[in-house]
Amino acid sequence: MKKRTILIIEDNEEIRESTQEILDLTGGYEVITAENGKIGVEMAVKHLPDLILCDIMMPELDGYGVLYMLNKFENTMHIPFVFLTAKSERTDIRKAMEMGADDYLIKPFDDIELLNAIESRLRKRDNLQGSIHSPNFVGLDMEEQDYLLTDLVEQARIKTFKKKQLIYESGDTPVFVYFIRTGKVRTFLYYQDGRELSTGIHIDGQYLGYETVLLNEKYTDNAIALEDAEIALIPKENFFELMYKKPAIASKFIKMLSGNVKEKEEQMLGFAYDTVRKRVANALVNVALKTIENDTQDEVVIRISRDDLAALAGTANETISRMLADFKDEKLITKEGNAIRIFSILRLKNIKQ
Repeated sequence: MKKRTILIIEDNEEIRESTQEILDLTGGYEVITAENGKIGVEMAVKHLPDLILCDIMMPELDGYGVLYMLNKFENTMHIPFVFLTAKSERTDIRKAMEMGADDYLIKPFDDIELLNAIESRLRKRDNLQGSIHSPNFVGLDMEEQDYLLTDLVEQARIKTFKKKQLIYESGDTPVFVYFIRTGKVRTFLYYQDGRELSTGIHIDGQYLGYETVLLNEKYTDNAIALEDAEIALIPKENFFELMYKKPAIASKFIKMLSGNVKEKEEQMLGFAYDTVRKRVANALVNVALKTIENDTQDEVVIRISRDDLAALAGTANETISRMLADFKDEKLITKEGNAIRIFSILRLKNIKQ
């Protein structure tokens, strides 16, 4: 079996030699070394190693510069790149990951940490090459996606919106992508007569407003807090910067956008062909699915005003009252103060027209 080639770019001679010694002892790697970033780039282009270990703080060209240069060459841009660094601040790690690094090891690291990092990255590259033609290919593992998106949210300003407070309005120019940390948000349109038509209910852990940012348009709907909510305001410049640097994350949001379009198409078809009874049932199910803690939960208590439910079902307030009374008689729901208990989401979902 052919040995994998590892390039070590490290200006500290002691660390460079000890790292090489660890890899040599395994017997599974051919190791080449460079004492600074400039030589490291030249050797990477010449030898096309299977993986690169690179220090950050170096003379001639630092680690960030090495990664930047290698990302410019088609032959080297996909080589797994692992930073060796004494810098453990979150901002440094974020910068490394955003630039395209695959992993980082914080000095001092032990033999097992080093070997695990190398084997993990080589294994992922092999799996990636095996699935590169798969329609589900995105090029970035979920752990890295979650890390970068979580960091994007944590760097954003957090704003508390009170119940019924407007978050954005139709016709506004988007400035932020919103991430709901806690609470629920309703998006809606206005009928010509001033009535509201809900286009969706969004819960904690979901992004909001990214569709308009991606399409470079003004908002076509409105967003309002259904209850007190904490929302991260992600500047669209930061959002786009991450999209450009990590196409896999851009792919994730494009898929989410496609799903939203399909959901809205189904909602419009429902308004056109479903009976009022079915629309109200679907509206209750929609809210219930955004409330349950797991997919197996069938009974749930929801809290939504009749006005909001009417807007979600596309009907009048009086009709909501009548339908809720019918569902109560059929033992599908019961009223509990200002809340509604749904005895079976499945039964409500399969209600006949």
